[in-house]
Amino acid sequence: MMNARGQAIQIAREKLALNPLYLDTETTGREQSSEIIEISIIDDVGQVVFESLVKPTRLIPLEVTRIHGITNEMVKGSPNWMSVWPHVRDVLTGQIVGIYNAEFDLRMIKQTLEKFRMAWTTPENFSSFCIMKLYAQYKGEWNNMRGAYRWHSLEDAGRQCRILLPNSHRARDDSLLARAVLHYMAADAAFTQ
Repeated sequence: MMNARGQAIQIAREKLALNPLYLDTETTGREQSSEIIEISIIDDVGQVVFESLVKPTRLIPLEVTRIHGITNEMVKGSPNWMSVWPHVRDVLTGQIVGIYNAEFDLRMIKQTLEKFRMAWTTPENFSSFCIMKLYAQYKGEWNNMRGAYRWHSLEDAGRQCRILLPNSHRARDDSLLARAVLHYMAADAAFTQ
């Protein structure tokens, strides 16, 4: 019988065999009113497939800018989500997409669509998987209070895997780091088929 770490390694290898894309967003915050201000989608070799700053409907709070460095000045000439979404949707159609904390990024996509009174319609044949939850299983640190494996920030995961990529809280860098974490798990020699 395979242990949880072995299962995580096997799943990581199965996902890599599907040649996934990787997606990350930066936002105006974490609240129900927050929206996307940057999105990046890369392929499995680390090349950018789509990337854009996004002009939000509200100002970016200073405390959020301190985290990712994206200012109101930087996004003022950028397209809004209504213009960006058709391109994102086209890229995601027919793809499997790895996202570190998929629940958050997918919620932000839906919220931003709602800001523009656009319906969330899943891109055709689109599926996503959460690299954060897979990494939590890989690490195997059980959280009794939540009844699940303890989640690790992307920055912590990168450090624990000794990945020399920055966690700059910018969409492209975070997509590249999430990709590297998945590759790290899949390459673990502790599990052989």
